[in-house]
Amino acid sequence: MVDTGDIATPQSAPGPGDGDGDTARSGKKRNPLVRFFRVLGPGLVTGAADDDPSGVATYSQAGATFGNGLLWTVPLSLPLMMAVQEICDRMALATGDSLGMLIRRKFRRGVGIAIGILIVALIAANCLNLAADLNAIGQGMQLLHAGPAWIWSIVAGVLILVTVMLGSFELIGKIFKWLCLVLLVYVGVLFATHVDWGGVMSGLVGAQFRFTPAYLGLAVAVLGTSISPYMFFWQSAQRIEELRDEDRGGDEAPALDERPRPEARRRLRNARVDVFTGMAFSVLIMFAIIASSAATLGAHHKTVSSAAEAAKALEPIAGSFASALFALGFIGSGMLAVPVLAAAGAAGLAALINKDWGLEKSPRRAPLFYILLGLGMIGGTILAVASTDPIGLLVLSAIVNGIAAGPFLIILMLISRDRAIMGKHRNGKLAATLGWFTTALMCVAGAYGVWYTIAGG
Repeated sequence: MVDTGDIATPQSAPGPGDGDGDTARSGKKRNPLVRFFRVLGPGLVTGAADDDPSGVATYSQAGATFGNGLLWTVPLSLPLMMAVQEICDRMALATGDSLGMLIRRKFRRGVGIAIGILIVALIAANCLNLAADLNAIGQGMQLLHAGPAWIWSIVAGVLILVTVMLGSFELIGKIFKWLCLVLLVYVGVLFATHVDWGGVMSGLVGAQFRFTPAYLGLAVAVLGTSISPYMFFWQSAQRIEELRDEDRGGDEAPALDERPRPEARRRLRNARVDVFTGMAFSVLIMFAIIASSAATLGAHHKTVSSAAEAAKALEPIAGSFASALFALGFIGSGMLAVPVLAAAGAAGLAALINKDWGLEKSPRRAPLFYILLGLGMIGGTILAVASTDPIGLLVLSAIVNGIAAGPFLIILMLISRDRAIMGKHRNGKLAATLGWFTTALMCVAGAYGVWYTIAGG
């Protein structure tokens, strides 16, 4: 996405996360597919977490309510998501610092305090999203006939909080990011039911666009759940944690300029493969859910007000197993997204005020980080139990993310263009163009989202 010159042939042994490491040491060529999967990490996790229950519900609502009318958000979102997340990832690789620390480096104290307030607001927004996801996990367990949803929302909240406090996020991340692949069943729906492919094509090019408050409000929700602020913080934070795990890492993550040039180029290339793959996967699921919901729920003019109703979009391919598959998707994506949501804002605020952070650190080493994370989890669990409109809460959380994205994108773009911070790894023309376009779009969407929310939409 940026101007970086040619990719050099690997010559030196990279650290963990570089798919060519074993090849360089052994002199044997590794299977290209194995090498590809080895470089997947923070980008894939972020993309999978983006298809959390909030996203699934929002996309299902879009297809059920407006048919293929919102499919234009799919080709629009993909390059914008790729650009923004590549910028976040490159900032971490180039500097060895997370987004929170880079904000501290870039802005004076007065501006930094204002941004700190924004991050606190982000934590509150994440709490709302987290509550929606915990509620959805409970709904998923209820679909499996495991008992009342509110009990499982509490159980999931406590289980996730205890797990991350014990420093086992890497394990649950590996398990649940693959469980999220059950959402690929929506791709199967496209071939198992009568899809109006002509309508799909007209929706993709925006021919079904409508100038109505409800339509535009749901468009903001779709964009908000696709380009969410917590993804910016999580992308850089998880990349930093990965760098710290290298042999040369530790508390100080090694920056690109501290590596041999061929290794730095390889690291940057592999990181882009990771990010672009994660975003492509996320948008594929987005497209499949909207189109399949349009072909099933939308075709019969059915609304979505519960997880059970959203599950009906799977019936053409899954039959009686539709609810179970949808439930597994809700549970898997929710269990991955909840700790991501809780940790993203906590990592950003802790780094901003120069305190230790990280899921691989113990609560004793990073007390503020875990206090913020715990407060978010507890608040989200309480909200999840108190909610009486689970799908409405999921869509509202997406609208809130759409409102919050604009200010953080401005911050992101100002840092990533700074020569003093980024050096030769600052934005090139393509990254700058796409990044600022995304910023402008989300600022406009956020302004409309504020009006739409105040107006009671």
